[in-house]
Amino acid sequence: MLTRRHFLTLAAATMLSVPAKAYSAKKKVVIIGGGAAGVIAAKYLRMADPSIDVTLIEKNIHYYTCFMSNEVLGGDRTLESIKFSYDGLQKYGITLINSQAIAIDTHRKTVRLLERGRLVTYDRLIVSPGIDFRWDVIKGYTPDMIEKMPHAWKAGPQTLLLRQQLEAMKDGGTVMISVPPKPYRCPVAPYERASQIAHYLKHHKPKSKVLILDANQAFGKQALFMQGWEQLYGFGTEHSLIEWIPLEEGGNVFEVNAHEMRVYAGEFEDVHTADVINIIPPQKAGNIAYNSGLVDETGWCPINQKTFESTLQKDIYVIGDASITIMPKSAYAANSQAKVCVDAIVADLQGREMGNPSYINTCYSIVGTDFGISTASIYHFKNGHIQAIEDAGGASPLDASAEYRKREMVYAYSWFKNMTYDMFQ
Repeated sequence: MLTRRHFLTLAAATMLSVPAKAYSAKKKVVIIGGGAAGVIAAKYLRMADPSIDVTLIEKNIHYYTCFMSNEVLGGDRTLESIKFSYDGLQKYGITLINSQAIAIDTHRKTVRLLERGRLVTYDRLIVSPGIDFRWDVIKGYTPDMIEKMPHAWKAGPQTLLLRQQLEAMKDGGTVMISVPPKPYRCPVAPYERASQIAHYLKHHKPKSKVLILDANQAFGKQALFMQGWEQLYGFGTEHSLIEWIPLEEGGNVFEVNAHEMRVYAGEFEDVHTADVINIIPPQKAGNIAYNSGLVDETGWCPINQKTFESTLQKDIYVIGDASITIMPKSAYAANSQAKVCVDAIVADLQGREMGNPSYINTCYSIVGTDFGISTASIYHFKNGHIQAIEDAGGASPLDASAEYRKREMVYAYSWFKNMTYDMFQ
């Protein structure tokens, strides 16, 4: 199993070792999307080669982290604590444009913005569009339904709305979470969300419960989550605060009725009602990727997995949730991918070979009071693909002590601080 010391050593090894040498030929790299991947790409491009003109296009003034947002639902964290400003990027000489990119002209190498058709030119373009929702999959669930049945899968106002619905629900009510089929952003987050909501109910509305309707048959860290559910929430007993219905038992939601607060799921069209309904829709790459010919039939973006350059459009790189790799669609994976992509672009612009990359992902989940769990994976580039390195990684042990679980909580909060510092400081 990967120890923390070894993990941190490997994590440090992924940091760019490119000398900060200025080159006379001024090149312009534009980045669309200021999330966990895009911000890191902008910052590390300037650190790697200050001669590169870096522009970050992001429509939002503030960034709300999806990671740790479930604690807002559980009541142990405020929305303000996951809100960050882009101001810290100014010291790196990054040009920040607060606007929405709506089109890419791959021939002229321009990005068109929403305001008055403004164009931004580039030599290399990084697209980090995150995810958008497939509104055509669940009948009755449309964008105008999200105030009644919030998704809260893009942190911010939706997170606050779902929290307010939980607070307004009567004791004895049911909270329903609909989990989409994979792939989707942060594969274990729905189960952490169920845990955090159960944590809130246990302390404030103990007669209530969480019902998970799952379009999948299994999920990451499942044994660890269920162990936590058993210890903290009575999972598997008649008084359990959490009920999980997987795909083969009718967990796939195919229709909703927001007016009647009903959900239809499974082969036999089972009807479920709830007081609070959190629909996490099926997902795809962000719309700018669709509008620019960067996606294939899967709805995600195929890439050269060594460099992250699109296999469909030259000189455009796709990182983060939208790209197709074996890595999970998570913030830490996006961070790792951004640094590898930066190395590839800088090497290309400087006319040298990039190194052989490695990639890392680690994920912490907070199940409840003093109960943290984690998993880590190390990847390398082999035979044209990103592949997991066998036995280089691991998860929290099932037989861990209470003190170990408590330490994992401390590590989780430290991980959050380090991630956000890396992004915004």
